[in-house]
Amino acid sequence: MANKFLLVALCLLTSMCSLAIPSSSNGLVRICLKKQRFDLNSIKAARIIGKERKFAKKSLYNILNVGASATDIASLKNLLDARYYGEIGIGSPPQKFSVIFDTGSSNLWVPSSHCYFSMACYGHSRYNTSQSSTFADIGKPSNINYGFGSISGFLSKDNVQVGDLVVKDQVLIGATRQGIAFSLSKFDGILGLGFHEISAENAVPVWDNMAQQGLISQNIFSFWFNRDPEKSEGGEIIIGGVDPKHFKGEHTYVPVTQKGYWQIGFGDFLIANHSTGFCEGGCNAIMDSGTSFIAGPTAIITEINRAIGVKGLKNVDCKRVVSQYGDLMWNLLISGVQPGKLCSNIGLCLNGTQPMSKIIETKVEAKSGKKLAVGDDLLCTACEMTAIWIHSQLKQNKTKTKIFEYVNKLCDELQNPKAESAVNCDNIVNMPNISFIIGNRSFHLTPEQYVLKVEQGFSTICISGFIPLDVPPPKGPLWILGEIFMEAYHTVFDFGKLQIGFAEAA
Repeated sequence: MANKFLLVALCLLTSMCSLAIPSSSNGLVRICLKKQRFDLNSIKAARIIGKERKFAKKSLYNILNVGASATDIASLKNLLDARYYGEIGIGSPPQKFSVIFDTGSSNLWVPSSHCYFSMACYGHSRYNTSQSSTFADIGKPSNINYGFGSISGFLSKDNVQVGDLVVKDQVLIGATRQGIAFSLSKFDGILGLGFHEISAENAVPVWDNMAQQGLISQNIFSFWFNRDPEKSEGGEIIIGGVDPKHFKGEHTYVPVTQKGYWQIGFGDFLIANHSTGFCEGGCNAIMDSGTSFIAGPTAIITEINRAIGVKGLKNVDCKRVVSQYGDLMWNLLISGVQPGKLCSNIGLCLNGTQPMSKIIETKVEAKSGKKLAVGDDLLCTACEMTAIWIHSQLKQNKTKTKIFEYVNKLCDELQNPKAESAVNCDNIVNMPNISFIIGNRSFHLTPEQYVLKVEQGFSTICISGFIPLDVPPPKGPLWILGEIFMEAYHTVFDFGKLQIGFAEAA
């Protein structure tokens, strides 16, 4: 009988995360995560948004404060494809909400009980301030725009329970309006784990308040995502430390290069152990727990997707650049001109990135007051991609004939941003590894890790986990490493030392 009781106790302990019961031990606070299956419609939305992103001032989410000035940095991602979420409580007594713990933003928001005119609110838990004894009204309006929709509401203060911790007087947004796209989400709201610098309305983030109120033993938190589709346990966030059971070996730590985002630098990017040459001068990446995909510059994503068998569309502008300027580009590259400067040298771009159409438009405007639409901006983009492709092949000592055969094939297979990038599920074993060189260590992703399997009806569709994202200088080029990367590598976010650590996930 005693053995039976012991067995039951062990089963309860090992299933705590699958039951979404928060727990703490050794000064650590554990937040159990749930995982939803991929949805093909959300993936299609992510593809479209990837090509239609605008640039905004404050954060990955294109945060627009009331009265904010003109925007200049990107709204970068689609929350609808995020799969991992956990439970928090707001108010006294706590009202439960499912939220994405998002390292790509800094605000906390949930739907408000005063959200009457947005259908998206009715499918989710709603925060009722009248039922909380610790609620304090601020009343200031706030608005956050995403690539696929927006939320707006009003600021207030209340107690927020995260795991076993209770954060007092936390500023949050009670959303009174939500875009219809939020109807597709499994989560109710967002708990941002980014820095104060990118917080809308300058609200102090939850994590900052945890530290200021002395609730955490160490200024770090760590993510472990469970990739196993057969397991009900989605993963865990550990606040105040790490769980050695979640990783293998030692972590490689790299510094945060820009406070605001969890942004790091990396030294190279490889396809099948061959350098693309794209990151010779260094690249930047944002670690983002709030999106599934890995996003990067179109030129490199095209190379990856061709290597894994994604079928795209013939691009006329790309073919035109190769046929009319190919020889000139070749001669300039072998003479030592850098890819980033080549297109301005041949007159297709201004300063390497601004299309010549902008010059023409400015001159016409000055004379007549009217704007002239010119298609050179498309040629500028095509030129930049072609320069990168030729340069990467030159580094592999390919002949001119072989290089232009390769470039022409890429022009024929540019990804259609409005379609999912399907690959042959039976060919996964033959696909190449994709690697990032971070902190002088190679972090590779196998095809089993970067190909997403999506159930549709009674069949399975395999989708590339790479999507295009073009952020111009000086903020770009920029990569986003989402859940696909974080599933493969246990990730530690160190606020105290401003660094991020990676180790192979267990």
